[in-house]
Amino acid sequence: MQIISRLDRVMADRKMSVNELSERIDVSPVNISRIRTGRVKAIRFSTLMKLCDELDCQPGDLFEFTRDDTPVHRRRTRSTAESKPSED
Repeated sequence: MQIISRLDRVMADRKMSVNELSERIDVSPVNISRIRTGRVKAIRFSTLMKLCDELDCQPGDLFEFTRDDTPVHRRRTRSTAESKPSED
């Protein structure tokens, strides 16, 4: 399981640099870069609120949860595997 940061995509869509975002929300460029690259273990709600406010987005636009390394659309669930007809 992992949480993937999509901050880089949102920033690119808005043509905003790390330094510009940092100045606008008063969070250090190092912390913005760490969030952007996913090298953080936690994020304060106050920082998340600043990001969402400045980038006009929702937390779900900035982060994605995955259960494993397999893309969601390719993962077979137990119910999918059980619903296939047998070849007996």
